[in-house]
Amino acid sequence: MYKNILLAADGSIHSERAADEAIRLASLTDQAMVEVIYVLDYDKAKSEVLHSENRAKLERKRRSRILAVERKLKHSAVPYKMTMKHGDPGPTIVAYANDHDIDIVIVGSRGLNTLQEMVLGSVSHKVAKRVKCPVLIVK
Repeated sequence: MYKNILLAADGSIHSERAADEAIRLASLTDQAMVEVIYVLDYDKAKSEVLHSENRAKLERKRRSRILAVERKLKHSAVPYKMTMKHGDPGPTIVAYANDHDIDIVIVGSRGLNTLQEMVLGSVSHKVAKRVKCPVLIVK
């Protein structure tokens, strides 16, 4: 059974659906833990820093994007932890999953930037292609 579940979240409705599936899987055993990874895209992060008033406000804004996912996990009583990283979301999630003892990665099929997905490819596709453990893509 899956004990270390990595949930990629970006604040989209698809990442909320992915959270539901992570909770279902984690609920199957007492030993499971969900780790939520939220990757701050370098390009977006630079813009946010330039336009923010202070660091504390910026951190609250960033965490608010994944607040719905965190609420679902709190309500479910499934053990979880939050991890924030900076970088290109696809490769950052892959590197994190491959460098840690992750049993499965759960990711939404679509994120917040559908135009960029059409041109560059989706994060879920990049993760499924390169991660060394099973991947569940949630529609």
